[in-house]
Amino acid sequence: MGNRFMCMSKKDTRENNGSRSKRMGRSQRKLLAEEEFLHRQALSMALHQHQLSQRFEGSMSRRIGSTSSRRRNLSDPFSNGKQVPDFLENIKSKSFILVHGGGFGAWCWYKTMSLLEEAGLVPTAIDLTGSGIDLTDTNSVTTLAEYSKPLFRCLENLPEDEKVILVGHSTGGACVSYALEHFPEKISKAIFLCATMVSDGQRPFDVFAEELGSAERFMQESQFLIHGNGKEKPPTGFMFGKQHMKGLYFNQSPRKDVALAMVCMRPIPLGPIMEKMSLSPEKYGAGRRFFIQTLDDRALSPDVQEKLVRESPPEGIFKMKGSDHCPFFSKPQALHKILMEIAQIA
Repeated sequence: MGNRFMCMSKKDTRENNGSRSKRMGRSQRKLLAEEEFLHRQALSMALHQHQLSQRFEGSMSRRIGSTSSRRRNLSDPFSNGKQVPDFLENIKSKSFILVHGGGFGAWCWYKTMSLLEEAGLVPTAIDLTGSGIDLTDTNSVTTLAEYSKPLFRCLENLPEDEKVILVGHSTGGACVSYALEHFPEKISKAIFLCATMVSDGQRPFDVFAEELGSAERFMQESQFLIHGNGKEKPPTGFMFGKQHMKGLYFNQSPRKDVALAMVCMRPIPLGPIMEKMSLSPEKYGAGRRFFIQTLDDRALSPDVQEKLVRESPPEGIFKMKGSDHCPFFSKPQALHKILMEIAQIA
């Protein structure tokens, strides 16, 4: 009896382990299906960038994806059969403009775009001048005004009664600050995603000084500088090597996203990030600012991000554990949840 009981217990254990393995297998397959769906979107975007439609007539802003605020059908592996929630009634500004950081482009927001569209919102990702698929030579972009032109065109083409939520990543935060200063009436909220939320008189580069050294030293000694006008002339841009980028930006990101970034990243123009910002308390200072901190960030350390919010306190601060400098890759669901939470703040 004892032996038979032991055998039965072992059998039951095997069956339980088998059932548990099957459940885990199904869950893993489901996650892989969702990830594969997102990466198919990214691949399609990378291969057919020239077919991306313009979000605003006459601008270089690009929409990623086909239609806005559409529901996915129930067979869509990303939707999980969920319906668009009812909280949209609590969101006044349903339009998001996503501003990438230095070296990136509109392509980096593909997961965030999918999630926002799934929620019934209207996201737009732009290519700043000389970035993404914008054909401008990066070496010719010398001012923040020129760098931000695609964002400004978006805001200029908005209907009079429409406001948007701006999201700026990394050095794209400088463009968001610049927009707050020039188009405060068009922006309902500005979200700085591990971004350069500088104070009046600061340069965007100053935020990275602890990691990269002083601007003057960097301009003289960095091995990553690009001299687009010749070695005897001042540098026009910079770009980290692939291994440096992987360590700085993507220490928690999936391999497929890192591979996508390696073929899409472009040099960062130096002029815009070396320009001192002029921000007034009446315009920039009156804007509704929110900051999202990334706590496993090697490009902009948590300590530096903490210093930014201390020196220029925003309306709200959100923290993301386990995220590198690119939460749209490493923690897309967590990022989406925070964006939705901020959008609902009255």
